[in-house]
Amino acid sequence: MEKLNLLAALPEIVLLVAACVVLLADVLSERLKQAIGIDRLALLAVLVTFVFVFMQLGSPTQYAFNGMYVADGLALLLKLFACVAVAASLVYARRYLRDREMYRGEFYALALFALLGQMVMISANNLLVVYVGLELMSLSLYALAAMRRDHAASTEAAMKYFVLGALASGFMLYGMSMIYGGTGSLALPEIARALSAFDTNRLVLVFGVVFLVAGIAFKFGAVPFHMWLPDVYQGTPTATTLLIAGAPKLAAFAMAFRLLAEGLPGVAFDWQQMLIVLSVASLVVGNLVAIAQRNFKRMLAYSTIAQVGFILLGLATGVVPGQGDAGADAYSAAMFYAVTYVLTTLGTFGLIQVLARKGFEAEEIEDLRGLNRRSPWMAFVALILMFSLAGIPPTVGFYAKLAVLQAVVNAGHVWLAVVAVLASLVGAFYYLRVVKTMYFDEPTDHAPIAAGGGARAVLAINGAAVLLLGILPSPLMTACLNAVRQALSS
Repeated sequence: MEKLNLLAALPEIVLLVAACVVLLADVLSERLKQAIGIDRLALLAVLVTFVFVFMQLGSPTQYAFNGMYVADGLALLLKLFACVAVAASLVYARRYLRDREMYRGEFYALALFALLGQMVMISANNLLVVYVGLELMSLSLYALAAMRRDHAASTEAAMKYFVLGALASGFMLYGMSMIYGGTGSLALPEIARALSAFDTNRLVLVFGVVFLVAGIAFKFGAVPFHMWLPDVYQGTPTATTLLIAGAPKLAAFAMAFRLLAEGLPGVAFDWQQMLIVLSVASLVVGNLVAIAQRNFKRMLAYSTIAQVGFILLGLATGVVPGQGDAGADAYSAAMFYAVTYVLTTLGTFGLIQVLARKGFEAEEIEDLRGLNRRSPWMAFVALILMFSLAGIPPTVGFYAKLAVLQAVVNAGHVWLAVVAVLASLVGAFYYLRVVKTMYFDEPTDHAPIAAGGGARAVLAINGAAVLLLGILPSPLMTACLNAVRQALSS
């Protein structure tokens, strides 16, 4: 039994050991740092973890540690993309960190520990394991946000992130305690069985669900729990912003799926109504407020709030009475949206880091003026990314939005689909404004773009993936659907 436990959780064990090696190598071995580079060592750790996860892909569902940990298709697929997101983030960050004297082993060790927390969240099959993974990820990200100690905006952003994050974690823990009080178990399968047998105190459960949904909404950055997002995105160094904006969204999706779809289907009517309200509010507020933004990172923060609305729409329409397959289709659409949104986010924040240089952050929309004249291929990649966020074909953002809207219509919520489409039309304005700035405005910055070869290559691959997945979305969509079906059937 112990051997099986270790084999199922092997990627997490490898990543934990690697994170400790990175931390010790930075402190103890100056020769190793000079010969290999602490960033390359961290990148190698992520790639090795990716390989171990990939080796498990296609295997039947495995449970470990008395059923508290699950390695199913959904967990493995999300872990793969989380590794890809963190690896890309580390490549983008290399020159950016060196220019700002932030090239330290702590940054890379904390990034790996944050990834470890995300992987624990993704495979959690127990309320306490969800919370352990959540705190491991959150504490690492708080420290990363506060790493630039001599920068007032970063310090302020880190304080806001920490205080509001601690409050959300308290909400979540209180909700979990009420779920435990209502069902008598911390294991998600046992909670689902107790709900199906009506052997619960429904009033206590509903209160618990309210607190759980509030915690989930905070991690997603959904309205009205979005207040931290714009300040943190704008205030933290862009290398840290990408670690906050990217892979954690995959972990948040997995947490929502595990808790709501797998653990609490018996009270689906209650949490569905909450998610619908959150999604509509996020779509409307995110898109409207983004129009007024002049700071590129702040605009992307409000864009994130609006994009999260689509993910929540998919989650909210997953339980339809009398339609067994509707749940898998809706959840897979939401998963596809989360994965492709993270891919696009990697490119947008990667672009900011590529354009930045020592003493210049490239954070204002005006900083993109005339980018097409300075670097046509980089402007084209940025155009693809903006088109994807706006949902314009043939980019993957269009297909992702279409898949979610189809799930919403199939669930009978036509009005929700109409609201989402109208909100997306509003959102197209500020994305196209960025394209207009790059292609039709005169450049004000004529300095050469001194990006490293690795960052340029990853940015090119990033843009190509967004375009190719829009033209050929079926393989990824099928993989998401099969992963969700395996998770729901196990």
